[in-house]
Amino acid sequence: MIVAEKHSEKFIFRKSVVIALGFVFFLWFIRTVEDSMTLDFGVWGILPRSITGLVGIFAAPLIHGSALHLLSNTFPLILLLIAVFYFYDKIAKEVFLWIYFATGFWVWVVARQAYHIGSSGLVYGLAAFLFFSGIFRRDVRSTAVAVAIAFIHGGMVQGLVPGDNSVSWESHLLGSMAGIFCSFYFRKEPHIPSLQDTDTSDENSANRMSSTYKGYSFSKPKQKYVYHFKPSESKDSSYYYDLETGEENESFISSKI
Repeated sequence: MIVAEKHSEKFIFRKSVVIALGFVFFLWFIRTVEDSMTLDFGVWGILPRSITGLVGIFAAPLIHGSALHLLSNTFPLILLLIAVFYFYDKIAKEVFLWIYFATGFWVWVVARQAYHIGSSGLVYGLAAFLFFSGIFRRDVRSTAVAVAIAFIHGGMVQGLVPGDNSVSWESHLLGSMAGIFCSFYFRKEPHIPSLQDTDTSDENSANRMSSTYKGYSFSKPKQKYVYHFKPSESKDSSYYYDLETGEENESFISSKI
């Protein structure tokens, strides 16, 4: 069925991959335009506590200082976006937007005076969300993915404290805080609800299929209404069936044909 396919595990995974690859492709498109036209989009980054720097709340995660800078964020972003949109498909959009804009706004409010660009804050936020969601929900999968990303990305913990002046550690720290906030705020949301709905639907289907046929009688299904047949007599005195709907009928009415 179309509905079952829409809520299937494969559909959710494919959707997660498309979203992750689409977002990263957009980042590389922006980088390609910047390089090919010898432009500097860095001035659209977050410049804290300045009116012109407000545009960076939206634009900064889309801008990177170099292709190498973007490459360092590409694979962590792909894996994290797939994990978030797969494991938490019903709340993933909200989580993504919260981390995206909360990180940018907080950087604009408290960070040092410099142009802050790059999607590292988003990487840290998504990783923190997965890690702490795993703790709050006792979900080993989310925690394992976040730890694996931290290992692959390398130096994530070190990136939370001041060090290299060319690195926006504020974005890393505030992004992590946004991720932790989201993991706590959404901790009671159902885990992979689409899959749970599918399981329930499958269970109902199994129950309907398990009805046994005994003398034209079927066990009562769980729907609000069922179909029943009433024998009626035609003009030539032969029997046929009229299909009608009824409420809370216990069984089909049998008749000899």
